[in-house]
Amino acid sequence: MRYYLIAGEASGDLHGSNLIKALHKQDTNADIRCWGGDSMEAAGATLVKHYRELAFMGFVEVIMHLPTILKNIDTCKADILAYNPDVLVLIDYPGFNMRIAEWAKKRGIKVVYYISPQVWAWKEKRVIKLKRDVDKMLVILPFEEDFYKKWNYTVTYVGHPLIEVVTDEKNKPVSKPLSDKPIIALLPGSRSQEIKAKLPVMLQMIPHFPQYEFIIAQASAQPDSLYAELMGNTKVKMVKADTYNLLRQSAAALVTSGTATLETALFGVPEVVCYKGNAISFWLAKKLVSIKYISLVNLIMDKPVIKELIQEDLNETSLKAALNELLYDDTYKQALQKDYAELWHKLGNTHASTKAAQEIIGLIS
Repeated sequence: MRYYLIAGEASGDLHGSNLIKALHKQDTNADIRCWGGDSMEAAGATLVKHYRELAFMGFVEVIMHLPTILKNIDTCKADILAYNPDVLVLIDYPGFNMRIAEWAKKRGIKVVYYISPQVWAWKEKRVIKLKRDVDKMLVILPFEEDFYKKWNYTVTYVGHPLIEVVTDEKNKPVSKPLSDKPIIALLPGSRSQEIKAKLPVMLQMIPHFPQYEFIIAQASAQPDSLYAELMGNTKVKMVKADTYNLLRQSAAALVTSGTATLETALFGVPEVVCYKGNAISFWLAKKLVSIKYISLVNLIMDKPVIKELIQEDLNETSLKAALNELLYDDTYKQALQKDYAELWHKLGNTHASTKAAQEIIGLIS
């Protein structure tokens, strides 16, 4: 069978790659074409466009790049028609994928959404469009089933794909130590916009904690020059395409919001969430978003398990205080590890990619 997958960022590329592997295992004749990244291509899909050309963050940024986004949508539609897939699988990335879903449904193409748009966070009425345009919704967060029930929309919880990813990684031997010192990992994100906004503040911690080695997790899609420009004369080690090995060796981490906050928690690493974006985009988001937290860890646990430093609160003074607490407050660290264990329990031990592949193949069989 023929599968067309669309992912628009690094986390979607990761989960898409594992889904591709699961599809190949269950359908030995699977032919897969995708928009995604290096991981999806390596898993056996034909890559049409890389997510680095798609990742625009924030309301203002999207408006600025609207002609490019609209051109990409037209290109994608033409490619889907030419490929004529048995099923279209959309992975998160709602601004783009929900448009494609509406268009595909009108043309009789079966549509699966794997990793639900965060409609529970803002613009809940988008559920009406999802019910209309998506044949099967596969969700990965435990509270999403109950959310969709409010809208009389039956969805399938497949478990969180990071459980299988982190479990596999933990079963591997730790590679050569990255430093003789204890390590603080810096995860400033995968998009150039967020790296530019957050990495400079993270780097301000280096002189305050000289006994630690600070190491940056470099996004594979970003050039060395971007980081060099931001680091200036500061000498900091970087690792590329090796974030999980870095986390396994880290005493603490400074992490931008998104999937990385959950990855860090599942590895048991104490973390501070660092978020700073365009001021206008953030003001608009506050008006529209109806959630208490920005990190997946806190959202799933429904309480402030990890500290979130947002916008003006992300500064040298507050970040230093938060990092001190992570490193030296034993009571805080013990409570954090207890919450991390509960987080793992909430997400369960389901092999999400395998179950998702079963649901997709079942739909088109």
